Amino acid sequence: MIKAIIVDDESPARSELRFLLDETRQVQIVAEAANVREAIEQLKEKGADVMFLDINMPGANGLQLAEALTRLKYPPAIVFVTAYSEHAAKAFDVNAVDYLVKPVETDRLQQALTKVRHHVSLFSKDQQVERIPVEKSGKKLLVPTDKIHYIMAKDDYSYLHTETDRYLSTVSLAQLEARLEPYGFFRVHRRYLVNLACVEEVASVSGGTLLLNLVGEDEGIPVSRRRVAALKKALGL
Repeated sequence: MIKAIIVDDESPARSELRFLLDETRQVQIVAEAANVREAIEQLKEKGADVMFLDINMPGANGLQLAEALTRLKYPPAIVFVTAYSEHAAKAFDVNAVDYLVKPVETDRLQQALTKVRHHVSLFSKDQQVERIPVEKSGKKLLVPTDKIHYIMAKDDYSYLHTETDRYLSTVSLAQLEARLEPYGFFRVHRRYLVNLACVEEVASVSGGTLLLNLVGEDEGIPVSRRRVAALKKALGL
């Protein structure tokens, strides 16, 4: 069974697509989202093989989300579902598996699911979630990389921050950077390594630098001036 997330700012559109997917008996809808922020949160919490994604939404659009997801080592397949056909070329630039125009026809949806199954079969082989050894309350644990929002260096240690907790690691930030770069992490500051999939907002601050606001985090992450250009390129800004 294919695990899917439906992302569309219009509730009737989500309901219609859910009905069509349920009719195929090939897809398990694990979550719905009305915007990019919700989509990222649901993906981190539930995981998914495919994301059925609208393009025109308030705030960040579907193309921007798809671009961000390509930086993950194991991104979900993307099937755009939109009322407009003019974005098709851009959609395939961000490695979309298929592009459906509303109203979606059953036969066309079946074709998209065939492509999704092929994508999943190719990219699910030998997938192993990278895990980082940490310490917490005297215990040694392993934290999956997709749960990490950012890592902060302090003294000779690194502190891994997830949505709900903070863990100590004796591995240096430089070593973690080399290990986690393939998983979509970016060194934004000499003290900070950030999971780009968790970036919700990029704010300009005085001095030509940036401040990153991450999903579920109260405090922003500073970006050093020398890393601004590289970060903008990585985020497609």
